[in-house]
Amino acid sequence: MPIVTVQVTREGTTPDRTSVSAEEKAAIIAGVSQVMLDVLNKPLESTYVVIEEVELENWGWGGLPTVQYRKKKAEGKA
Repeated sequence: MPIVTVQVTREGTTPDRTSVSAEEKAAIIAGVSQVMLDVLNKPLESTYVVIEEVELENWGWGGLPTVQYRKKKAEGKA
């Protein structure tokens, strides 16, 4: 039984949203489950998909917290 963990940022897909919608999560679960079926022949009913939403302040890249990196990039310094 595969368990797949998907991490997404808790920003939403538009500036006015702060999370991933239930519909988007359902689509992620369906899509990941289908990939496990197609690639590894794992039945849909035996695949578990866990979605973890990560708060903006809890991730970063380029050696910086996300907000700082984006600001630097917007200024053309990244």
